[in-house]
Amino acid sequence: MPAAPSVVVVGAGAFGGWTALYLLRHGARVTLIDAWGPGNSRASSGGETRIIRGGYGANQPYTRMTARALELWSNHERLWQRRFLYRIGVLWMASEDDSFERGSLAELASAKISFEELSLRKLTQRWPQINFDGIKWAVLETGSGYLTARSACQAVVEGFIAEGGRYIQAAVVNQELDNQDWTGLQLCDGSELNGDKFVFACGPWMGKLFPRVIGDRVSVTKQDMFFFGTPYAENRYDETQLPVWADHRGHFFYGIPGNQGRGFKITDDTRGPRFDPTCGERVISWELLDEVRQYMAFRFPGMANSPLVETRVCQYENSPDTHFIIDRHPCREDVWLLGGGSGHGFKHGPVVGEMVAGWIVHEKEADPLFQLARFNPTEAG
Repeated sequence: MPAAPSVVVVGAGAFGGWTALYLLRHGARVTLIDAWGPGNSRASSGGETRIIRGGYGANQPYTRMTARALELWSNHERLWQRRFLYRIGVLWMASEDDSFERGSLAELASAKISFEELSLRKLTQRWPQINFDGIKWAVLETGSGYLTARSACQAVVEGFIAEGGRYIQAAVVNQELDNQDWTGLQLCDGSELNGDKFVFACGPWMGKLFPRVIGDRVSVTKQDMFFFGTPYAENRYDETQLPVWADHRGHFFYGIPGNQGRGFKITDDTRGPRFDPTCGERVISWELLDEVRQYMAFRFPGMANSPLVETRVCQYENSPDTHFIIDRHPCREDVWLLGGGSGHGFKHGPVVGEMVAGWIVHEKEADPLFQLARFNPTEAG
């Protein structure tokens, strides 16, 4: 790349914001653009909280990436004097099929992410407010927990601007980005944005911007989040007494207690119906609410009949194999595509940004695990 290259990054979410920041630190002149702003309500990186955990089962890179991400989140907390990371622990409840939890142990140890193995007896002694029926044992990641989402995205953009980056809030209106002949990005205000390199980290909009190369390789699903009021004058169900928790028995339910008094967050990780992130009405499914209430009353009996105090509709942008999509456009060496967070990308934002910025600046190829060619080996870029 030439000295002080000009790079345009489209999308100020977890992947785009951090990539823009690290490109800037590599010496590039970087313009970051987003249609509705960092952490907005339509973005996959919006909302209040996300889990940060190293448990991913066996034979995958994400546990090591989480270990590095934990370091980078902590570093930036100190740099910006803001808090994003709450290390209240992550409890994985293991039932009859415990292959995920068993497979995670060696990966956690190798990545030096601290954890404990807990017997059923220890679980019931430590958290009597949880009904552990159907649970055999558990893994507690002691140094993991949750991250604030919306506020962290905003802080990344603020840090990017403070370090000399340029931020624009506007929409890209190009219709044929898969074509080879465009030279700049047409914006909604009629202006054109040019650069030596372009990075698209547009989350659920990737398929619409690149219908031929991405298309349905990023499928967008509606995910409903529920927040319940905890019992009056006690803290058994807030973050002072409970860790983040995940339960693979039956459906994959998980939850985050507390976070600035927002209530007891719980949701079903099962992929929901297809969803339009631009025009979709963000109204929760009442049927799913009933299922969540039944589960909550079973697993957390003291929360039975608790009032629903807040809801949120988010979305996942899923790749077919749940691995990230990070690659050059097969027809454009100057265009990089980042997406497919698949519901687990947010925590990895800083490590993805660090990694991708290095690949771009040093003209390296992306890790094959993330490349587009994995979907059709005969079309290797």
